Amino acid sequence: MMRFAYTGRSAAGPVNGTLEGADANAVADLLLARGVTPLRIEAEAGAVEVVEGAPTPVLERLKAMLQPPVHTVDLMLFCRQLHTLMRAGVPILRALLGLQESATHPGMKACLAEVRRSLESGIELSMSFAQQSQLFNGFFVAMVRVGEMTGRLDEVFDRLFQHLEFEMFMHQQVKSALRYPSFVIAAMVAAIGVINVMVIPAFAGVFATFNAELPLPTKILLATSKFTVDFGWLIALAGIGAFFGWNTWRRTPAGKLKWDEFVLKMPVAGKIVRKAMLARFARGFSMALKSGVPIERALAAVSQTVENAFIAKRVDGMRESVERGESITRSAAATGVFTPVVLQMIGVGEETGAIDELMEEVADLYSNEVQYELKTLSQQVEPILIVFLGALVLVLALGVFLPMWDLGRAASGNHS
Repeated sequence: MMRFAYTGRSAAGPVNGTLEGADANAVADLLLARGVTPLRIEAEAGAVEVVEGAPTPVLERLKAMLQPPVHTVDLMLFCRQLHTLMRAGVPILRALLGLQESATHPGMKACLAEVRRSLESGIELSMSFAQQSQLFNGFFVAMVRVGEMTGRLDEVFDRLFQHLEFEMFMHQQVKSALRYPSFVIAAMVAAIGVINVMVIPAFAGVFATFNAELPLPTKILLATSKFTVDFGWLIALAGIGAFFGWNTWRRTPAGKLKWDEFVLKMPVAGKIVRKAMLARFARGFSMALKSGVPIERALAAVSQTVENAFIAKRVDGMRESVERGESITRSAAATGVFTPVVLQMIGVGEETGAIDELMEEVADLYSNEVQYELKTLSQQVEPILIVFLGALVLVLALGVFLPMWDLGRAASGNHS
């Protein structure tokens, strides 16, 4: 047994440490079972086996950064074509060569070339994909590894295609639902800026000639406008700094965990995100089990597909409970993230031995619910937007017209 140092990526973020194993592949198996996608494995003494590949030159890295990102559609097409070629009996190296030559995206072409190079050097296909972590996530690598062990790689790539198709559909639905609220909020922010910078200062000179006590709403508007005009640059800098600070914090493991937990508690979006995450979990769990993945490894792989660090951490805790001998239902209930419907389906599936089929039904159920929620999202957000717009108009009306009304009333009284 040798001791190997490793670096990898889990649902909670980058990880590193040391493990003992017969070789680097054995250590990789242990890491994948724990929900960690290995990026680099090397023996502590003597020979070194690098899983991530040699560092690329600076110019090549700069060129890779300037390339457009590989979209989900490109990855879906790759999975579908590779499934077809392998089902037809084409050797994997020849299939990858053909897909590399026919790829239209330069990033995809370069990635497949690296995969082929690693495969030709004796590295397993799953580990070759793991080296290209910018394109193939932990779930993808884990599923390919299962296909290697079971000899059903063609089926695995077909299921990966279905999984990616579902993911792309969900993202498109979310973008479509958020388009209208985003436009309205942007218009409100722009209107507030124009009013503070251009409209209110024009009225300020008129109000100054009144030589009278101004109402409170008017004082608030004038003070807000003066602050915006005098310190607008400071507000802009503070806003930019706050955005970059928040974005940096959100990318840290602790920040991502806290933010993802907060998102689940948001009034309107929280329930939609939770249902979407449960649908993604159920779909991935069902697909992994149907491919012959052991439950512990399936949970480890699925935790990396859930794009929510809080739920991913709970799923990983569920895996640890199952490894200790707890039932799947009790482990799922202890996480506190699954709805009663999901827990009941897991319980029935555990009793009947059909968890994969029932999880697929759960995925379909919540997928349909998410679609409905997204279609009605505009209707749910409209009352909130109308309240904000009404409050804005009310404040402006009171602030601008109250002094004029008082002046008109005073003028009519003097005339009488």
